[in-house]
Amino acid sequence: MRAEAGETVGFCVLGSIRVVRAGAELPLGARQQRLVLALLLARAGSPVSLDELVSLLWDEEAPVNSVNVVHRHIGVLRRLLEPGLPTRAAGRHILRELSGYRLRADEESLDLLRFRSLSRLASRRLQDGDPESALRHSLDGLRLWRGRCAAGLEPASRLHPAFLAVEAERAQAVREAADAAERCGRLGAVLAPLRQVAEQHPLDESLQSRLLLALAADGRQAEAVEMYRVVRRRLTEDLGVEPGEELREAYDRLLHQRTRPERTESPLLPRPAQLPPDLPSFTGRDDLIAGARAAVARPGGPTVLAIDGMPGIGKTALAVRLAHEFAADYPDGQLYVDLRGYDGWGPVMSPAEALRGFLGSLGVSQDSIPVELHAQAGMYRSRLAGRRVLVVLDNCRDAEQIRHLLPGSAGCLVIVTSRSRLSALLTTVGAHPLPVGLPSVGEARAMLSGLLGAGRVAADPAAVDAVVTGCGRLPLALAVAAARAVSLPPTPLAQLAADLAQAPGSLDGFGSDDPQTGLRAGFSWSYRALSAPAARLFRLLPLLPGPDVSVAGAAALAGVALRVARVLLGELSRAHLVSEDAPGRYRTHVLLLAYAAELGEYHDSPAERAAARLRCLHLHRAVR
Repeated sequence: MRAEAGETVGFCVLGSIRVVRAGAELPLGARQQRLVLALLLARAGSPVSLDELVSLLWDEEAPVNSVNVVHRHIGVLRRLLEPGLPTRAAGRHILRELSGYRLRADEESLDLLRFRSLSRLASRRLQDGDPESALRHSLDGLRLWRGRCAAGLEPASRLHPAFLAVEAERAQAVREAADAAERCGRLGAVLAPLRQVAEQHPLDESLQSRLLLALAADGRQAEAVEMYRVVRRRLTEDLGVEPGEELREAYDRLLHQRTRPERTESPLLPRPAQLPPDLPSFTGRDDLIAGARAAVARPGGPTVLAIDGMPGIGKTALAVRLAHEFAADYPDGQLYVDLRGYDGWGPVMSPAEALRGFLGSLGVSQDSIPVELHAQAGMYRSRLAGRRVLVVLDNCRDAEQIRHLLPGSAGCLVIVTSRSRLSALLTTVGAHPLPVGLPSVGEARAMLSGLLGAGRVAADPAAVDAVVTGCGRLPLALAVAAARAVSLPPTPLAQLAADLAQAPGSLDGFGSDDPQTGLRAGFSWSYRALSAPAARLFRLLPLLPGPDVSVAGAAALAGVALRVARVLLGELSRAHLVSEDAPGRYRTHVLLLAYAAELGEYHDSPAERAAARLRCLHLHRAVR
């Protein structure tokens, strides 16, 4: 991309990394420095965290000064782009974000954004019935590519999700260019880009079928026949399946010399609609919903929304609400699965079990699904290639459980919920985090109003406030309390509030006829996932006199070294059984403390609990 005169800077990432300032190409330095710039360019204006930059630069364990190394690379790049920029000055092109950096660019300065603009324009023209214009814009966009995204920086450029996502955009643009070209009778015009992209995606049947037709239309029938045989052999050997209907139809057209006319419409693929019903009583969470909307709408935005929070906080309800809101933008279907990551009533769902369910919903017969997990994932991603499908992965245990369930197509959106903080998704696929906290008092009141009816809530606002307080604003506790009130309609809310007030710091008021929906059951699934030392520390937390605990306090409580206490608090924090409200200070929800107290009285001897109290007392006296 050529730079204009003056201080205009142009960036290229669709091929080898290049930067042009005032008409001259700049030397970009060593490999690590070019990798930092490449990831900023591939994210095209979206923030890149320091953790992700560190993991990109070091495949194995990063050195202790890794963050400082990243900062130095950024400083050099800033001064390269703006000679004379003072040390530690912000600069105009690479901006500091809270947890990382962002490159400021637009369509005129970055080839990736220009490519995306032309691809969107081509899609609109094709939908409007103007294939000639669509083909012209598609070819203009594809000419910007000079090789693989971030070429020359292998293996990172071939493995990192950010670069793979850009390559997926290229593949989709080539598919649409081929469709436009066939409608114009000009398949030969897209033969070169089709060859390049089909080589990168040898098991993508939608690309291979288009390449077969382009070869045949260009008079290369023998090459097309040989290509089909090669693809068929790959599918049977790598995935254990025969070619799908789209590729078989293209081959049949080749054999019967029906390759020049306009493509016949492919048979309609299944459009699953598996979303659970939206909760009519859902209310609030406006900031989280607005953040999700903004992230998804942003050009080059995330393809994964990662929702996490403590048990009972309302993660699934938020995910389902978002899924129903976004569903219209994903017309090829919606997939949903409860992965049973935190479920005391069944084993955790394996990725293979989830993939078999998804593939069946996408029209694959069960006897055609391969046995091997990687082959199943390949078939799943091939089925989603070129389609816009919304996938909801609910109740996820960890990032490894869903690694094979993430589509390879940039046109799909995934919403994940978990009680664990899925940091790996943020660093590996650029997921947008949506941490769910307690609702405000007003939102909690509105939730009770939706569950009990506005009239009953308005009749005794003081009792409503008391119920909200007794429930600690926790949505699951509010739902359990509301269910109790609904099942006993003559009982006034004031009586329910009084019952909760009589047993403060207890779960006795939150029992349920359904053992799966009570607070104890909900909390227990997170507790059972802890290591034994972290579970012991959790049981001891109610023994502390204050509202929160420091690392030193946790070490004294558990009788372990500071380093061990820090690790255990980190495990509890990732499981959302404690929250770090201030640096080094950890707080636990009042109902979780009540649950921990019950566990401690059952599992830990009076002597052990007394010793823990004594250690905390000695620490308190030592710091006074």
